[in-house]
Amino acid sequence: MKKYLIVGLGNIGEEYRYTRHNIGFLAVEHLAEQKQVEFTTVRLGDMATFSHKGRTFILLKPSTFMNLSGKAIKYWLDKEKVPIENLLVIADDLNLPFGSIRIKKKGSDGGHNGFKNIQEELQTTSYARLRFGISANYAKGTQIDYVLGRWSEEEVALLPERLEKISEAILSFGLAGADTTMNLYNNK
Repeated sequence: MKKYLIVGLGNIGEEYRYTRHNIGFLAVEHLAEQKQVEFTTVRLGDMATFSHKGRTFILLKPSTFMNLSGKAIKYWLDKEKVPIENLLVIADDLNLPFGSIRIKKKGSDGGHNGFKNIQEELQTTSYARLRFGISANYAKGTQIDYVLGRWSEEEVALLPERLEKISEAILSFGLAGADTTMNLYNNK
């Protein structure tokens, strides 16, 4: 059975739970809820696993904080013997309009410290990532406060539908592959 490691990036702790930077955690939590599986605490994170149409999906929320996510990802790729082409990392992106989805099979860190650490740990930029647009709707010098800030009321109202799209994209990644998933979900 093919295995897929789906990693939602975020920061642990209740104070970060509903912040823009934690969209990765929200995304994998949403899919786990749909599939009626619970997260359990494991080494370097929380994990939930389910099977879907002959594929095993391993959902991971690293407990290493955003900027050290690569350590947990490398550990679980090796431990579960998941090939790097079956890795999908979900994170926020300031450069995309709110709610937009952009999936790529490789790329730079784009200034995102989580991606920067993953690249350092894996020694490659060739892994799939799903970037979720949080927009750059902040005043100069307030980027950190914005990213670590809570969603606006308007964003909260739109999040359920967006999280559903991310869940669909994750399953598509495992069943149809990155290329098809990019065609179906990018900027949708």
